[in-house]
Amino acid sequence: MKILDRYILKSFLITFATVFVILFFIFILQGIWLFIAELAGKDLDAWLVFQFLLFYSPKMIPLVLPLSILLASIMTFGSFAENYEFAAMKSSGISLKRAMQSLNIFIVILSFVSFFFANNVIPKAEYNFVNLRKEIFHTKPAMAIAEGLFNKIGNISIKVNKKSGEKGEQLQGVTMHEKSNLGTGNKSVIKAKRGLLINEENSNILKLDLFDGYYYEDVMPKSYEERKREPFAKAAFKKYRVNIDLTVLNPVDENEKITNTNTMLTLNELNFTIDSLETNLKKDKLSFADNIIQGTDYALKPRHNTAGGDPYKAKDLLSLMAPDMQYKVLEIAKNNITSLNYSIDSNSADLLEKQKNINVHWIVLHEKFVVAFSCLLMFFIGAPLGAIIRKGGLGLPIVFAVLIFIIYHFINTFGKKVAQENGIPPFLGTWMASIVLTPLAIFLTYRATNDIGVMINFDWITLPFQKLSEKLFKNNNNQNGN
Repeated sequence: MKILDRYILKSFLITFATVFVILFFIFILQGIWLFIAELAGKDLDAWLVFQFLLFYSPKMIPLVLPLSILLASIMTFGSFAENYEFAAMKSSGISLKRAMQSLNIFIVILSFVSFFFANNVIPKAEYNFVNLRKEIFHTKPAMAIAEGLFNKIGNISIKVNKKSGEKGEQLQGVTMHEKSNLGTGNKSVIKAKRGLLINEENSNILKLDLFDGYYYEDVMPKSYEERKREPFAKAAFKKYRVNIDLTVLNPVDENEKITNTNTMLTLNELNFTIDSLETNLKKDKLSFADNIIQGTDYALKPRHNTAGGDPYKAKDLLSLMAPDMQYKVLEIAKNNITSLNYSIDSNSADLLEKQKNINVHWIVLHEKFVVAFSCLLMFFIGAPLGAIIRKGGLGLPIVFAVLIFIIYHFINTFGKKVAQENGIPPFLGTWMASIVLTPLAIFLTYRATNDIGVMINFDWITLPFQKLSEKLFKNNNNQNGN
C-alpha cells in the first residue's frame, strides 16, 4: 500500500471510529430512556444491566453505521479539499477517483461485514434480549414491583411503600387493587402493613403473604336501594395469601425460549419460514374458496319443477311457489347472504393478517441486504459531497449528514410501514430509500470525479427573483422621482 493510500485510509478510519463511538453511545442512551421503566427502581445488579444493554446494542448498528460512514466521509474529504490536499494530489496527477481507491476497498469489505453482522449477530442478540426480559420476572419476581407506584400484573395492581431484603421480597405498606373481569371497576381492595413475596423454583405462581390488614370487596346488588344499604364488604385479617400468575409477564417456561420472532431468524431460516407461511396461506385461500363454493353449490345445480319446466328459464322463480313458501325462501336467502358476507369479512381479515405477517418476514430478509448496500450508498454520497462543499470538521458537514440521513430514514420507515400493511411489495418498501438516493450518489460522484465544477448552480432559481426585485425597486424610484 502506497503512502498516500495509507494516509487517506488512516484519516478516514480515525474520523469514522470517533463518529461511530459517539453516535453509538447516543443511540444506546436513547435505548436506556425507552426502557427506563424496566431498569429504574427495581434493584437490578450491574451485571444484569450490562447484559440488558449488551443484547440491546447490536440492533442499533444498522442505524449508526450508515450515518457514521456518511458523516466521516463528508468530514474527511471536506477536510482534504479545505486544506488544498486535493489540489496537491491533482497537481501530481492523482485524481479523486484514484484517491478513493483504498477507501472503496475498505467500504466493500465493511459492507460484507455488516451483512454478516445483520444475519448472524443481531438475530442472536435479539433472541437473548427478548428472553432476558421475559425471564427477569421469573428469576427475580420482586423486580415486577417498583416502590411508590402502582404496578399492573394482569388484573391486579400493587403498590408498596418500601422494599427490603436480599431480593426485595419484604414489603412495607402494601395496597392492592384487583380488577373485575367484567370491567365494572375495582372488585376488591386489600391494604396491609407488610407483605412477603415467596417464589418457588420452576413455578409461574408468585405467592404474596400479607399481614395485619383489611380486605374491602365491592358488592353489586341488583337494585339501587340495596346498593345504598350495602355498598361493600369489609374484613380484617392477620395473614392473607394472594397467588399472582406471572404468565402474563412470562408466557413461556424457564426452559422454553421464544423462537418465532422474525427478527431472530437468519437468512436461511427466513427463507424456510416464508416458504412455509406462503404455502399455508395458499392452502387457506383454497380452503376458503372451496367453502364458499360448497355453500352456494346448490344454486349451481339444475333443478326441475314438477311441471317439467326449468326454473332457470322462468322470469320469476318465486311465482312457481305458494305465497307462504315465497316468504320462507326470501328469509332463507337473506340469512344465507348475511352469513356469507360475515364469513367473507372474517376470513378476509384473517387472510390479510397472515399476509402482513409474511410481509414482515420479507422486510426483515431484505433489511439484511439493505444494511450492506447503505454502507456503499452513504460513502458515495458523503465522499464526493465533502469534496464539493470543501468544508471539514464539524458544522456544515453535520448539517448535510443529518439532513441526508433524516431523508433516508424517513423514506425507509415510510416504505416499510406501507409494505407491512400490504400497500406495496415488501421489496419496494424496503429498498425505497436506497432507490431514491442512489441517483444522488451517482450524480455527486460523477461531478466530483470529473471536476465538473465544485458548486451547484442555483442561478435558474434565484435569477427570476433577482430580476423581479430590481424591477420593483426601479418602479419605486420612478414614483418617488415624480
